[in-house]
Amino acid sequence: MEKMFFTSIRNFLIDEAKSTDRGKLRRRFAKRLDKDDRFRKVPGTSPRWALTAHPIDATWQGELDELVRAAWEARGVWITAWNHSGPTPKATVQALMTVLTAVLEGAGGAVREEDLAKALEARFDLLTPPQFTTLYAHDGALIDPVGGQEQETDPVGAEIAAGEIWQEMSPQERRLMPHLDDDPAEVATLLGIGPHQTYAIMEALSEKLRLALTGDGSDPRDVVAVLLRRGGDPP
Repeated sequence: MEKMFFTSIRNFLIDEAKSTDRGKLRRRFAKRLDKDDRFRKVPGTSPRWALTAHPIDATWQGELDELVRAAWEARGVWITAWNHSGPTPKATVQALMTVLTAVLEGAGGAVREEDLAKALEARFDLLTPPQFTTLYAHDGALIDPVGGQEQETDPVGAEIAAGEIWQEMSPQERRLMPHLDDDPAEVATLLGIGPHQTYAIMEALSEKLRLALTGDGSDPRDVVAVLLRRGGDPP
């Protein structure tokens, strides 16, 4: 009876996890990995995936940040369409598989399905809910988002943080930095490509910056200001 009781609880929790957005994402890419000979599933209470080229007993045991970094190293891929039901667009499948391959290659062994989903979320900002900040009160007065206290600026920290982000950016991304708020049709002329592709690249760069500016410790506004200044400098 005890075994049946705990089995029932475990099955209930599994069903609850599958119904979440991350659970749906896991099922979406797991089906693709299972049909691809390049990948191997390691069964268990927490399923893992590895490349078939990796040794059977190789298991990744690092930090999640390492997987996210490997995901961002997969250049030239982005997601322009994400549906929450129905077939996954072909271009989206290709982007997911490219990033998953890069993550597993960087890991060098089997990675938990849950961690793969988290790396995809960070790379494409798939499941992050929008965040809103009230700027004006009912009387029209400007609201300070930090509670009316003036924040101390750290120009040195902002320069260091911006420098690290700048080093990770491609020449194309550096050229786009001052134009993220511009019309993609106008920016397309600068890059010499189509407006739709330009829009996708601009969105991917925006997501990359949002991830890099999260939890850095520096004021994101100061870091962005340094990046904009660098983007405006002559090559």
